[in-house]
Amino acid sequence: MGNYTLHHKAETFKALHQRSGIFAIPNPWDAGSAKVLASLGFEALATTSAGLAYSLAKPDGEGMVTLQEALNNSMAISAAVNLPVSADLENGYSDDPEGCAQSILLAAKAGVVGGSIEDSTGKSGSPIYPFELSVERIRAAVKAARSLDFPFMLTARAENLIHGVIELKDTIKRLEAYAEAGADVLFAPGLKSAEDIAVVVKAVSPKPVNVVMGLSGPSFSLNQLEDLGVKRVSLGSSLARAAYGAFINAASEIKNTGTFDFANGIIPYGDLNKMLK
Repeated sequence: MGNYTLHHKAETFKALHQRSGIFAIPNPWDAGSAKVLASLGFEALATTSAGLAYSLAKPDGEGMVTLQEALNNSMAISAAVNLPVSADLENGYSDDPEGCAQSILLAAKAGVVGGSIEDSTGKSGSPIYPFELSVERIRAAVKAARSLDFPFMLTARAENLIHGVIELKDTIKRLEAYAEAGADVLFAPGLKSAEDIAVVVKAVSPKPVNVVMGLSGPSFSLNQLEDLGVKRVSLGSSLARAAYGAFINAASEIKNTGTFDFANGIIPYGDLNKMLK
């Protein structure tokens, strides 16, 4: 990929966060799903650690996927589309700030123009890094991002809520500190109510907030989220799970009833071929 292309993708991605209105950033798990999403008219994509893990026959969130596997996935997805791609870099694949910085630089080399760093440890006993270390990790990632010769949109994720630490006050304190440390986008997966989303948006304003949809529980439309001040909406593993769900249902029908009715509702061969040209 030429340097211009990377710069162009980076400027496009930055501009999406600066223009008025909201945008969806769906999560492909491989080059093919990325190309399909691009053909449907989405303006940017983000990788999914869970979708990648499933495609590698691994569970998500247990440190089973390596940094190299994530980089390979980012590279394949970025090369398949002319859209900006942001990488799910989990916890930076490192406990220490230097490791997080290194992951940002390697992700940029893989062709992505944004990436997220979480404050979750991947350890069930102590799922969230201490506050000071969490901020140091984001500060180091920001420094690495700023050393690049194109704008790299760094997303800082506060993971309390999805790890059972239901402390909105601490989540907001972390997001504010990450914004202060220079993160470009703030994200706290697991916000349940419109009130909580609005509070988070206000706390880190004018920096853009990402919200994830497609999880179980309350669901808001893009219009509703835009009214709450949200800038970007990602889908996490939900598209991968939708695809795997349809696949499992089809395979179960064959196994359990010996019928093939699932074929009546699936996308025609020619249509899918056309999308991937």
